[in-house]
Amino acid sequence: MDMDQAAGLKRMNDPKPVKVIAVTSGKGGVGKTHISVNLATVLAQTARGVMLLDADLGLANVDVLLGLAPRLNLAHVIEGQATLEEVLVEGPNGVLIIPASSGTQRMAELAPVEHVGLIHCFSELSHELDYLIVDTAAGISDSVTSFARAAREVLVVACDEPSSITDAYALIKVLNRDHGVQRFHLLANRVRSVREGQELFNKLSKVTTRFLDLTLDYTGAIPEDDALRKAAQRQQPVTCVYPSSPSGRAFLDLARRVARWPLPNTAEGRLEFFVERLVAYGTNRQGAIG
Repeated sequence: MDMDQAAGLKRMNDPKPVKVIAVTSGKGGVGKTHISVNLATVLAQTARGVMLLDADLGLANVDVLLGLAPRLNLAHVIEGQATLEEVLVEGPNGVLIIPASSGTQRMAELAPVEHVGLIHCFSELSHELDYLIVDTAAGISDSVTSFARAAREVLVVACDEPSSITDAYALIKVLNRDHGVQRFHLLANRVRSVREGQELFNKLSKVTTRFLDLTLDYTGAIPEDDALRKAAQRQQPVTCVYPSSPSGRAFLDLARRVARWPLPNTAEGRLEFFVERLVAYGTNRQGAIG
């Protein structure tokens, strides 16, 4: 047995707990990717390792938000032209980013068996991680539901407008009724006051409590803040360039809350378990289609 095989077996037999968090939304344009990028950046200040997966496979923009120009991305992994390790790029505070492809229709229409092949690549990664942040696409496509149901935690981002709230509820309902997800966290984005964020949560909580069997907790709010726009223009996280801004402080508070989420003591805390759940989901979907 060579050294690489021995190291791989050791990782499998001595798994470290990893918080896998799917950041998702029912509606596009609510700032979900900004949330993912800034949350990952703040967590990386104190965590052993943070990885950010751009799981919006056809309309990826994590690299755009950070001003990165990766030579390789997930499309190359799908085509067998690169390994997952080879497409990794380093972002702010050492965040490891897995970029996806933008404007590539094929990536948005991957067959379930191809999702399985992609996810298998995660078992090859050797990095010590505390967090894997998964920035999903918006909506209720197979890609969104597969990533969300496989994650340990689901963070739903919504704004205080009727379409965003309605679509957030639709996403939560699909994940709960069709895929058995029982626990959700709600983050209110672009709020004008603390009260507005709480009221948004109350609206969603009222209908989920009445019609669904799940736990929905309020994870806080990110305020409407001009610093966010300025940071986006500079293609940097607001937490790096304007850390003392209202939104910068709100992201710090969000990271503290996320850090307090309990680590699982079972296999659910292994990165491999996340992989296995995605593989199982893809296999079931393929069987149903076939």
